[in-house]
Amino acid sequence: MSSATLESPVATDAAGTNRWYLSTAPIVRALVHLCVPMAAAMIVTAVYNLVNAGFIGMLHDTALLAALTYGAPILGLVMAVGNVFGVGGGALVSRLLGAAEHDPAKAGGIRHVASFSVWGSVIVGAVSGGLGLALLDPLVSLLGADAAAVPATKAYVGVMLAFVPVLAAAVCLEQLVRAEGAARQVMTGLIASTVANLAFDVLFILVLHWGVAGAALAMGLANVGVIAYFATWLHRNSEHMRIAPRWFTLARTVVAPVLGVGVGTLLQSAFLIVTSLVLNNLAAAYGDGPLAAMGVAVRIAQVPEFLVMGVTLGVLPLLAYAYGKGDRQRLTAALRGSAITVGGIAVTFSAIVFLLREQVFTAFVADRSVLTTGLTILTAQLVAMVANGFTGLLTSLFQATGRAVAATVMSMTQGILFVPVVLLGNLWFGLPGIIWALTVTEVTVLLAGVVLWLASRRAIDRGLAEGSPERAEQALEAA
Repeated sequence: MSSATLESPVATDAAGTNRWYLSTAPIVRALVHLCVPMAAAMIVTAVYNLVNAGFIGMLHDTALLAALTYGAPILGLVMAVGNVFGVGGGALVSRLLGAAEHDPAKAGGIRHVASFSVWGSVIVGAVSGGLGLALLDPLVSLLGADAAAVPATKAYVGVMLAFVPVLAAAVCLEQLVRAEGAARQVMTGLIASTVANLAFDVLFILVLHWGVAGAALAMGLANVGVIAYFATWLHRNSEHMRIAPRWFTLARTVVAPVLGVGVGTLLQSAFLIVTSLVLNNLAAAYGDGPLAAMGVAVRIAQVPEFLVMGVTLGVLPLLAYAYGKGDRQRLTAALRGSAITVGGIAVTFSAIVFLLREQVFTAFVADRSVLTTGLTILTAQLVAMVANGFTGLLTSLFQATGRAVAATVMSMTQGILFVPVVLLGNLWFGLPGIIWALTVTEVTVLLAGVVLWLASRRAIDRGLAEGSPERAEQALEAA
């Protein structure tokens, strides 16, 4: 009996509704359906990060707040492992769904893509987490933690590394569900995870007094629930995706496009880890105060940043589906609409957060010296966020259209530029040079992205022509 026979009417309706938003819905409705739930989920995550920092701050120990900042690169590594398979797999799934409108046989490979993506993230996550635990002491030293922050950083990173396979699989499944156009389901899963995370935080941090180890444990357990939710949804509602191990494959037609796009995400995250290590070590020379201020400022700036990310991530399946379908008009309209949205959100919310920056910051830090430094960092972060929003949109376009080289170059550009910029900034201007290094880098990367987009337009047009209905009809007639 075929898998299609086992699908329930409810599953078919759910898949069909989400597919309509990807395929033929008016662009504004499609963007609202795909991006608003993602933005809402990202905002909830940003608020959680603020509340989580607030829970740690209630313990009145600057070393604990510093440990969260020191451990951020490891969290970036976890996201990278999941996104290597999730972003690459999700983009390929959306392209195959679009191509299946003219060639239904294309849908047959989706189950292999999904299974390879999920189990690939689990396997690589387990290996990465195991190596990290085996090298925990030198890893904590590499993160730049000073003597006062070493115990807390070691506890936080150690627990997080134990959950790398879980966290990576959760990130990957989120991308696969989004590839179906099921943005509301992604929002539901992420919000439920955040609520569970906060409940665990209260228990582990405030009741049991486990500190940053409790924060890491809360995050890990909440993501176990995310995996259960997304896996169940795909099993019940997805017409083509299957994640059972029996569909796992190492066929080149699956591995090459998934990793080709995903490697750009990996390199970006790897460079971010390197830059975070450099940043932490440079900032540590100025004491735990600036480092703690940096951690709080980054979390405040994440509120508008996550709104923008909701758009740039939410539109990716729409861009990939239109590209796979060969629908040039829809791809152009989606790109234009999302660019206008990104610009509006970035400017509006940056202005709001900037105007209220002092009131927001004082809710987390009472030390005036830390507050002054934090406000400067927040200003720099907001300016960088505007540039990063458009950079993220261009990256989504490259990923959606399978332009692996362009996505990889952008990722490398960010990492390669930041290190000399921050080193020279520290040498010439001291702490202010460190603070503004990211802003200078993000603006430069955006300019590089525009150049890459102009250089890639001919290849994207050629791919659209190959996936167009007219070309499909010609191939059918030739066969």
